[in-house]
Amino acid sequence: MNAWPEAVREYLALRRGLGFKLKEAGRGLADFARFLNRQAAGHVTVSLALKWAHRSPSAAQRLSFVRGFAQYYRAIDPRTEIPSSSLLPFRPRRAQPYLYTDSQTRALLAAALRLSSDDPLRRWTFHALYGLLAVSGLRISEALALRLGDVDLQAGVLTVSKSKFGQSRLVPLHASTTQVLLDYRTRRNRSGAGRDASDFFFVSKVGTRLADSVVRTTFYRLSRQIGLRGPSDSHGPRLHDFRHRFAVETLIRWYRSGVDPERRIQVLSTYLGHIHVADTYWYLTACPALMASAMTRVEDRWKDLS
Repeated sequence: MNAWPEAVREYLALRRGLGFKLKEAGRGLADFARFLNRQAAGHVTVSLALKWAHRSPSAAQRLSFVRGFAQYYRAIDPRTEIPSSSLLPFRPRRAQPYLYTDSQTRALLAAALRLSSDDPLRRWTFHALYGLLAVSGLRISEALALRLGDVDLQAGVLTVSKSKFGQSRLVPLHASTTQVLLDYRTRRNRSGAGRDASDFFFVSKVGTRLADSVVRTTFYRLSRQIGLRGPSDSHGPRLHDFRHRFAVETLIRWYRSGVDPERRIQVLSTYLGHIHVADTYWYLTACPALMASAMTRVEDRWKDLS
């Protein structure tokens, strides 16, 4: 069959239409389609899938790509063989979350305000951006994509439009956060250089959307300055870890105020923009304070029953 590339494109288009980005899977399956053509394969078989997967050290991940495609394609061709989930099982590795302390967050924001540049707005831009990430649970991509119309500072609400999985949501802000963003917007609009005409909320020196690479590089430099990373460390706390902190801090407040987290976890999941509540539960791992609060709640229940 010479139509494997087209079949793969149709599968990827379907999945991406549901909000999945599939960058690595897209590259992998395109290569798998070419492999099937070279093998003159009439249908997908487990042996062919394994042969292709083992051509790379990432065999388990590559086979997981084929598994998804085969599940889709079997509806078109019943001869399609689907690799068993027990065959080279693949579990994506997630980075160990880092939970920032309040003092570390304050130190990072203070360091942002000390940034030196010929652009007076730069330090205020990173101060507002990193502060927003610390208190809102936004993904960095969501914060950088914010446009002026998405930031309602009168109502104190952000509109996150078509983020991960194509979902949109409203994110309410605390009054103190609203005030910081209002101050930044005022400075931004007065700064000139075409930035007052830009549609993006957080802007670069020339008025364009801030580049993700610049935001992360600046964060790494500030992290080393305040001791979050060693001078030559290539790994350490990430901007994404602010989402972990937000989720954990929210649950701790619920525990301490007597709110039942099990009844509210879906609220937190929606706020974070998760499709599956299981993704939110993963964010709540590796926190001794949270585990202590949970144990206290269990002990209190046992006392009530005794």
